[in-house]
Order: sequence, then C-alpha cells, then structure tokens
Amino acid sequence: MDSAYAAWAARWRVPLGFLLGIAYLVFSRPTMRILVAGGAVAAAGMALRAYAAGHLVKNQKLATSGPYACTRNPLYLGSAVMGAGLALAGGSWILALACVVLFTAIYWPVIRREEGYLRREFGEVYESYARAVPLFVPRLPLRRSGQAAGERFRWKQYWKNREYEALLGYLSIIIFLAFKIRLR
Repeated sequence: MDSAYAAWAARWRVPLGFLLGIAYLVFSRPTMRILVAGGAVAAAGMALRAYAAGHLVKNQKLATSGPYACTRNPLYLGSAVMGAGLALAGGSWILALACVVLFTAIYWPVIRREEGYLRREFGEVYESYARAVPLFVPRLPLRRSGQAAGERFRWKQYWKNREYEALLGYLSIIIFLAFKIRLR
C-alpha cells in the first residue's frame, strides 16, 4: 500500500465521512420497514464497536481479548456493519454504493497503515497475534485466539475511548430518518 495514499486516507477519512453524511441526510428515502431493518443491522455494528472499545487501551497494550480474539479490527468491522445498516435504513442504493466505495477507498489503507504501526510497536507479539487472528472478517465458526484470557470488557475504557459518540451518532440518524418518514 502506498504510504502517501494511506496517510492521505487517514487524514481525510473524517471530512469525507461528513460529506457523505450530509449527502445521506439530504438524499435518503427511508420507509418504516427499511428503517427498522437497517436500524437493527446498524445497532449490531454499534454493539460490536462498543464491545471492542471496552477492550482497547490505545497505544499502551495490544488488544487481543473480547472481539479482538476473533478479528484484529473489530472497530472497523463494526463501522462497516453500522454503515451497511444505515445505508439500508436510508433507502438509497446510490448512497449505499457510495458508503461501500468510501469504506474501501479510505478505511482499507488506514487499516493497513495501523497494522504497520502495531508491527513496529509490538513486534513479535503482534506477529504471533496476526498469524492467529484474521485481519478483518472473522473466521466462522468464531474461534478465539487464546491470547489475553481473562481480560474483560471495561466500561471505563468504553468511556475513555469516547465510543458513546458512535451511539449518539446512531441515535441521531435513526431519529432524523424517523422524522423524515413522518414528514412525507
């Protein structure tokens, strides 16, 4: 992966996400049925993100417990599931396609860049972990890597990682889409 592009993607992921978010709010065409279905899928992604955030101690310790025992990137996987659910809830295939393109073009290089950082930071510990746990999509049936047994979800980490912001964003979008349905 070109490191200049990965750095660009890391820098622009939030502003581009906001632009897509604005387009989503303007062009979404939800119905109650797809709002409920998409909202449920997005809630599953949000729950995965929350669970992962409670296991993540950024820049201090390699997270290998909880969902990190099944995928090395549960936060991004949760974001992808959330995005898919919200794209469904929005009722626009064009917006759904834009979400897929944005995620692939922006987050894939960011994942690879962060993986390089973890390799440098944690060395052989990360290499061993990477051999045991898939990068993004968990193996089915889910198998734990056996590392960091006994580590538990911690609400303190959830709050420290500010994951409640994803919950607030999710609730805001669902409420907005419900109002949009009501106004039509």
